[in-house]
Amino acid sequence: MTNTALLLSSVNGGAHYPTKKKFSPRKADNRSIHGWLEAMKESSPPRVRHLHMDASATLETEPMDIPYKRWKASHPSALDNFNKVLEAAVGKNVFVFLDYDGTLSPIVEDPERAFMSDEMRSAVKETAALFPTAIITGRCRDKVYGFVQLPELYYAGSHGMDIMGPAEDSNGVKANGTKTLDEEGNEVVLFQPASEFTLVMDEIFKLLEEKASKVPGARVEHNKYCVSVHFRCVKEENWLHLAEQVLCISKSYPNLYLTQGRKVLEIRPSISWNKGKALDFLIRTLGHGNKNDVFPIYIGDDQTDEDAFKVVARRKHGLPILVSNVVKDTNASCSLRNPTQVLEFLQLLVKWRAVSAKP
Repeated sequence: MTNTALLLSSVNGGAHYPTKKKFSPRKADNRSIHGWLEAMKESSPPRVRHLHMDASATLETEPMDIPYKRWKASHPSALDNFNKVLEAAVGKNVFVFLDYDGTLSPIVEDPERAFMSDEMRSAVKETAALFPTAIITGRCRDKVYGFVQLPELYYAGSHGMDIMGPAEDSNGVKANGTKTLDEEGNEVVLFQPASEFTLVMDEIFKLLEEKASKVPGARVEHNKYCVSVHFRCVKEENWLHLAEQVLCISKSYPNLYLTQGRKVLEIRPSISWNKGKALDFLIRTLGHGNKNDVFPIYIGDDQTDEDAFKVVARRKHGLPILVSNVVKDTNASCSLRNPTQVLEFLQLLVKWRAVSAKP
């Protein structure tokens, strides 16, 4: 039996948890390419200030005051309304789920330099000491672990298709599932529902690298079970050509499909799995799948985080938070403007637990 099958049979006493169900990729044509490009423009507004003049330049946008204020009325600040939004969490098991880019680290021109601050790392570490905490990202799990460097967290890379975490977290919570050892000899839980796509994703990466090498500024990132093509440093007049190249490659692989994020196109396996399913899976793995005493907090900034927002919203209790300083359609109920406010929220959360734990 494979590691995946062993893990599935061990969660919830052998309950079935579907992972291999395939779904047809969306039909792609030139019209949809233009739609993706327009969506990328909207999700990455053009009014940008460079805060640093080096390769790690941080990109910051300035919201349009009136529309943003109207939007904030229905997506209130999780900081300004902290006590109110956490009222329902009292007496419940709080789980914290975090995206990485644009949430724990600023959006930067070079994805290889998306470093989180030491202060943010300390806040995440303190959070994980009090609550089961996971990072769910589109990035390669190993790469994000290299950025964060906190072994007590659960890491779900490739949009949740590559999950690993401690067999027992800092709160003493034991995870169900397939046990293995990491490179440092620590016992961990491993789950990779897209493992059969390893070779084809390597092939896709090589093809995309060849195409992207002819477009100035294009970057291709291998995230193990998805491959990302970054447009952030590509001149807008070259976007269509690059997108057509990516689409052409994706069409040749019927078991893969194409998605769009913040100035990025991604090719990933056509399995019924996303960040929302990863969130739900982690809660089940930690023994709370069928319990009503769970209060998940999910913080993210990207379109791919909407799947997780939906899962949290469907629960009776939970807090989905979008990180954005521009107007966006979202399933999140609250908002934070930027990673600085995420830091402040996590620090408040740690203080809140200290106060709420007092008799």
